[in-house]
Order: sequence, then C-alpha cells, then structure tokens
Amino acid sequence: MRLSPLAALVLSAAAPRAALATAGASSSSSTAAAFRAASAIGLPPAFAFAVPSSNLSRTGGGRSRSASSASRAMSTSSADDADKAALLSCPTVALRDGTPHPSIGFGTYKVGFIPASASSATAAGGSTDAVQRTAEECVSDALDVGYRFLECAQFYGNESEVGKAISKSGIRREELFLCSKVWTTTIERGPAAIRAQLERTLADLGTEYLDLYLIHWPVPGHHVEAYKTLEGLVSEGKIKNIGVSNYAVEDYQELKDAGIAILPAVNQIEINPFLHRKNTIEFFQKEGVVLQSYRSLRDGKAFEDPALKSIAEAHDKSPAQILGRWCVQKGYVYTPKSVKKERMIENAKVFDFELTEEEMVTLDNLTDDGAYETFQALYRKCVNRDTSKDGTMDGVKMEITAD
Repeated sequence: MRLSPLAALVLSAAAPRAALATAGASSSSSTAAAFRAASAIGLPPAFAFAVPSSNLSRTGGGRSRSASSASRAMSTSSADDADKAALLSCPTVALRDGTPHPSIGFGTYKVGFIPASASSATAAGGSTDAVQRTAEECVSDALDVGYRFLECAQFYGNESEVGKAISKSGIRREELFLCSKVWTTTIERGPAAIRAQLERTLADLGTEYLDLYLIHWPVPGHHVEAYKTLEGLVSEGKIKNIGVSNYAVEDYQELKDAGIAILPAVNQIEINPFLHRKNTIEFFQKEGVVLQSYRSLRDGKAFEDPALKSIAEAHDKSPAQILGRWCVQKGYVYTPKSVKKERMIENAKVFDFELTEEEMVTLDNLTDDGAYETFQALYRKCVNRDTSKDGTMDGVKMEITAD
C-alpha cells in the first residue's frame, strides 16, 4: 500500500506518540490512536496500519529531519496535519481503574473570564490580566488544534462557554476527556449544594457525565464530607473518576483516615521546575495518585531563566516547550493554557524530542527554599478562600509537607 508524502509524514510523526502510552494503557489505545491520526487527515482507517512496526518501538525520539523541516515551514498560526495527529494520539497515563488519562490537556483558568478573587490569591502579587477573547473562541481553537482533555472548574466561571465550543466542534463525547472541580463555597454548603453544582456543570458542558471530578481545595471541616459525596455520584454514573486538587500529604491522609471507599485517582497541584515538591510528589506517586500539573509553564515568568534558556537553545525549542517536555517526561499530566492559537500549538509540541538525563537533573533542582515558603503561605490563604472563614486561619493545617 503506497502512501502520499503527506500521509506518510503525518503517520510517521504520530505513530511514536501513540506508542508512548504509559504502563496500564491497553494496546487497543494505541490502535485507537492510530485510527485517530489517520482520520485527522481524512484517510481511511486501513491507513492506520501502514506505519512500520519499527516506528512503534520508539519512545520519545524526534520525527524525521524532513518532517521537522516541513513543520517549521508551515505557518505557526494553524496546526499542520502532523502536529494535530501527534496531539490527537498523545501518550496517556493510566488512572487507578485503568482509564487512560491524556498526558496533555488545555487549561481553561482565566480563559474568557477572570474570577473575582483570582488576583488576590496570586502568589506573585497583583494581576494585570484582562479578558482578550471569549472562552468559546479559545476552546474552539484548542479543539481545532487537537486538544481533547479540557481542564475546567466551577470557579473558572466559563463552563457554559466551554460547552458551546464543544457543541459547535462536532467532536464525539467519547473522544473527549472532561475534568471539572467543585469550588470552596459549594463544598462548605454541603452535599446538596455539591450535587446541584454537578448538575449545573453537566448542563453547561453539555454532557451526561464527567471523566474526572475534583475537590478544588481541602476546605477545613468540609472537604471529607464533600469527597464522600463525590463517591456517591460515581455510583450513580455521573462521574467516572474522582480526585482532589491542592491537597497536601496531610489532607490526603485525613481522607484515608476517614474511611473513604474510593481512593483519589488524581491530585492536581502546581508542578514546574521552580516549584518541584519532590517529597510530596514521591508520596502521591507511591499511593498510586496521578499528578496533574497546573502552572506548568509558571505563567511565563521563568522563560528568561538562564538554565532554562540554555536547554531550550540546545534543542532549538522554546522555554515553554522545555517546561512542557520536562513535565511529560516526569510522568505528570501537563495542562498548558493560552488564549492565542499559535501558543496553543507551540505548547503542545513536546512529543518530538527528549531531554537528556543531565538536563532533567538541572531542571529538577531549580526550586529554592523561597518557593516552598511562598507555596505554604498560598496554601494557608486559599483553603478557606471565598468561604465564611475567608481571611482567617480557622481550621487551617499550619504544618504540612511543603517540599
């Protein structure tokens, strides 16, 4: 079977990504990824099997020199076929029940809407963010580029706009991985409020179920009951998997001590080389908890770091791509966000190269003591954020594992 040059280029670029699925993902996932890669460029399913088997054994190597040249020659304002195929067939990380979780997703925080308390909780100081485009426009672009994991939340205030983009995309529900989080105010109000909020989220996103639902912050005195409420919603089929966000080791242990029936599948925390909490990460990984990284790109505030820039130059990549590759290579779920389509494309190009062991070690050690102190102060500030205890340390764990 002969392939056109474009088809051969796309499939040769996409096949290694499908093979990168981590332990726990079934071989059928790779087959499905190959089908998606073929369909992304309008080829019949049979073409999915035209990729040489030798390509499938590669784990993270780059695309061919000719493919890289072709990609660079195309406009960065729209995803070329090879890049989209690579993103559609991205590696996955297996959750506790074997569910394949895409290793990259599109974050929707501050996309089309900025929550009222967002700036006050930003560790780096005041926010100068301004809404540039609607969430519907941004998410439509992200879906067009090839993102299929959307990271959402009640707090983000834009789930109805996200739902409009999903509806207009025509993408089948089973091709998407939708995650949302329940906010502190709802957690404080109790089980009935949580159930009502889930129904609103489902309606806003235009779906009958969520692939993943998280407790956004461990609200003191309320988060355990909230988590147990999510357990009930799993049994009702409205949520496939549940997890937590911004949980310290001690918060997780509090959940376990309370006799929960379903251990968290995910903990979403800030992870990047400038806040790399090694002891916390190691603890959760040993517990079988998948780590979703937010602020993976540190909001662009570290792009001028000399070590990061040096590694980027060595690979002919951007600092953002180095941070994203580090995240994926460490086994964390990478969730970049941008309101610009060209940046969405750039941020996703992390599967066609590998960082050396020495480079990984360099990046692993960019966190200083001040970062841990800033994290701990932000944790104390945010667990009661927007609740009736906002601005107080009422019930806040003052001693947690910060590193």
